[in-house]
Amino acid sequence: VHYLLLSAPWSVLCYYAEELQLRLPLQALPNQASNWSARVLGRLGIRNVMAEEVPNLPLDYYTCQFKVNKLQWFLGSDKQDTFFSTTQRHQILYEILATTQYGRSKEREVGVDWLLSENVFSAAFPLHDGPFKLPSEESAPSNLNQRQILFQYWANWRKWYKYQPLDHIRKYFGEKVAFYFTWLGFYTGWLLPAAVVGTLVFIAGIFLMFDDVPAQEVCESKEQYRMCPLCKSCPYWQLSSTCETFKAGRLFDHGGTIFFSMFMSLWAVMFLEYWKRMNASLAHRWDCSDFEDIEERPRPQFTATAPMTIINPITGTEEPYFPKRSRHHRILAGSMVIIMMIAIVVMFVVSVILYRVVVAILLASSGYFRFVASASRIASITGSVVNLFFILILSKIYISLAHFLTKWEMHRTQTKYEDAFIFKVFIFQFVNFYSSPFYIAFFKGKFVGYPGNYVNFLGVRNEECSPGGCLIELAQELLIIMVGKQIINNTQEVVIPKLKCWWQKHRFHSSKKAAKERESEKAPWEKNYQLLVFEGLFDEYLEMVMQFGFITIFVAACPLAPLFALLNNWVEIRVDAQKLVCDYRRPVAERAQGIGIWFYILEVIAHLAVISNAFLIAFTSDFLPRTYYKHIYDSSLRGYVNFSLAHAPWDFVQHNNTACRYRAFRDPDGNFSSTYWQLLAIRLGFIIAFEHVVFFIARLIELLVPDIPESVEIKVKRERYLAKEALAENKVGF
Repeated sequence: VHYLLLSAPWSVLCYYAEELQLRLPLQALPNQASNWSARVLGRLGIRNVMAEEVPNLPLDYYTCQFKVNKLQWFLGSDKQDTFFSTTQRHQILYEILATTQYGRSKEREVGVDWLLSENVFSAAFPLHDGPFKLPSEESAPSNLNQRQILFQYWANWRKWYKYQPLDHIRKYFGEKVAFYFTWLGFYTGWLLPAAVVGTLVFIAGIFLMFDDVPAQEVCESKEQYRMCPLCKSCPYWQLSSTCETFKAGRLFDHGGTIFFSMFMSLWAVMFLEYWKRMNASLAHRWDCSDFEDIEERPRPQFTATAPMTIINPITGTEEPYFPKRSRHHRILAGSMVIIMMIAIVVMFVVSVILYRVVVAILLASSGYFRFVASASRIASITGSVVNLFFILILSKIYISLAHFLTKWEMHRTQTKYEDAFIFKVFIFQFVNFYSSPFYIAFFKGKFVGYPGNYVNFLGVRNEECSPGGCLIELAQELLIIMVGKQIINNTQEVVIPKLKCWWQKHRFHSSKKAAKERESEKAPWEKNYQLLVFEGLFDEYLEMVMQFGFITIFVAACPLAPLFALLNNWVEIRVDAQKLVCDYRRPVAERAQGIGIWFYILEVIAHLAVISNAFLIAFTSDFLPRTYYKHIYDSSLRGYVNFSLAHAPWDFVQHNNTACRYRAFRDPDGNFSSTYWQLLAIRLGFIIAFEHVVFFIARLIELLVPDIPESVEIKVKRERYLAKEALAENKVGF
């Protein structure tokens, strides 16, 4: 393996700094970083254990776009070695490498990325700032390099409860990485109140479970309620055999569920509103408020393959261009592929449903009491596990396909490219992850029919909810998919990079002689080459956004979801930090204005959560039927079990010589009873009332909380004033 160490002379750095519109400092300011929790604790006079002084804190600056002819007015321009930061040097060198032509122009053989894909080079990467391990002898914190500071004060497991050093992360990895960790930390902090409230609601469910009158009636009914068979060859069964399952259903299905659903819907809105404020503050402080609209340049890959050029209407410069009509045709063709992949996901979901039905029938007709009593639960749990494996396998296949389609669509900037890719994958993953929970929540047990006239799907009788209700099945599905995926992902993120690093080092050392190996240990580029390639933050964002969906869209079914999310995210922050600092080659620093299209996806999920929870409570939960029974018949709920069970039609009883009961509001002829229609009206009324109340309060919050904090608006006006003053004095040309 041969290495080329690249650097750029001062004149080249200045030329490309102006070409790339890099922002350089005019005037130094004290670092104005602050945290709302630190301010609150300070006002209350409570010691803040989360705060920690991190050495070499980067300064804030008033900045403007670099101009070579105004060089003398920029701060530190007399020190050529330190004027441009390390990350800015990396950006300039990558731009040169990414846009340099190496072959025939007709074949568009341009850029180091193409050379990497053709295996001409095996790697191209910026160097880390030395080792991450601390020196063995005691050294002053201020003498540590940037990588050691990040390892000691951020990627260290002992710092799990400390604030993240965001300005250090931004200085070393760039704005895009810094925004991800800022958002992840902000989201984790906001999960704390949601987890506390959710845990209290779950504990309330435990107490309600022991005092629940209908659950006591089921457990004490013995042979009072003979239930109709679950399939043609299945035996009759006693409702009392499902005592434990029925009790467990009360853990998640009680009055606290309504309060928590409303709480989480408003929590999601407030979280996004306050993130907007945080994003605006950081975008201004990190000098990227206008990045996407004005400063962002075309992607090097787009520049290399675009068929024509055009004048940019905003900047007035000539840029590569790809016709919109051609792009729209390609996007349309790609959409057909996405629809086909979504259809494949639906086929897998149907196969899992059929699997559950067949397994339930086989267990129920097996003759073993334990299997007969738990047939529905065993089928549901194993079905959830099978579904999880389908999800993980299909995800890997589709992400590769989405990469190919997005490259083919020829998007101009990196932001637009990433937004298009993210949108494709999210649509697919949304269907992939949420189709099974949506089926359990809104369709399972709703279109079953009645004894003697059951509804069939593909020749198999439709599934019924378990005796505890579909809500406990949904909670079980969520916990298996959400927690199972978290465990698998965290295991992969910890174990796989370590194994890959070990294999890379083993392969590297085995190919060298012992003498050369000892010498190579001293070369930093060889140490960096042994590390793994950084593949972006897409997987991390996707994991967190899907988690956000689980804790908001289906929160009515599982109040413990925010707690599991909080525990996972505490681990996630340090795992991701360790990967970046210790296991990965240093990425080229990229600028960003925020978290991009992920924010709009989160907004859609937050709105969908309100509708989903309203329907969950109305149609899947037993809350409204119980409330109806309390007000019309008996406030103690005595007799509710009998009220919720219908008698099998007379034709079915005569044919089988046995009377039985089933869960439904139907008359002896199998038609819907007046109670069913009254409950339907109540359910629809509840959905309308719930949605209107939550959306009204959410809209009120949006109006009361400004997107940009007042302090940031004042800073922006101050900078504009200084710019005018500078222009007036002919100091700096903006």
